[in-house]
Amino acid sequence: MMLRKACLVAATVLFACGESEVIDGAELETVNQEIVDNLLAAGYPESEIEVGDDGVVIVGGDAVVTLQASREMIGLDGHEEHAGEIQFRQYRTTNLVDPGIAVICIDGSSFSGTLSTALDKAIANYTSLNLSFDMVRTNGSDAGCDAEITMTAKGAAGGSSGFPEGGLPYSKVNVGKSTANYGLAVATHVITHELGHCIGFRHTDYYNRAISCGAGGNEGDAGVGAIHIAGTPTTAALDGSVMNSCFNQGSTGQWTASDLTALNALY
Repeated sequence: MMLRKACLVAATVLFACGESEVIDGAELETVNQEIVDNLLAAGYPESEIEVGDDGVVIVGGDAVVTLQASREMIGLDGHEEHAGEIQFRQYRTTNLVDPGIAVICIDGSSFSGTLSTALDKAIANYTSLNLSFDMVRTNGSDAGCDAEITMTAKGAAGGSSGFPEGGLPYSKVNVGKSTANYGLAVATHVITHELGHCIGFRHTDYYNRAISCGAGGNEGDAGVGAIHIAGTPTTAALDGSVMNSCFNQGSTGQWTASDLTALNALY
């Protein structure tokens, strides 16, 4: 969403009960855009958000929202104090994998053929990066694992998984058997995508699934948050991310530049 109005004043005081923030005019539009992005991530409809002539962001027609207040709405209380730990501004959930998790084992014993090869390639997508955790394929054993994700293969093309809980990645991923019919690249894409959810990534186009799916609306907060990751685009594009809601026959299974930015920002 673009800001509805650009403010031309030199400096503005944004205020709410008990706090004030002085923003230089050169920074105001950037700050307001972040506030608007945060409000959208928090579930407010675009129609309820506006930027007044005095440069303040208002929601619901009468409530002024400051930058810090907008950050708190999406679970980033004390953002400045922890900027070196978790950056925001791709999309993530409020839950991430704990930094103490060094080895995530992927039990791929149920996979064979194209899906098995695709799993190896998907794991390599993560292990080729210098992340805070390593992914290791196993066949039922969890020895030496800090966390384990079990793969299953059933149903139609596509996949399903979940989001981290208690500092651990989500423990189950299902990939439809017929995903293999689309070829190795697409199967790699689907598995990489589902593992992405397991470590906390939301759909890049969660706010408008039609971008990658051709139809569908806003997934909303979904009870897990939709926090914009620092340095990534504020809008999604077809084939712009492995974490887009839907794959297509041209999906490559390879990270895009914004995917890599998001991974490095979080892990």
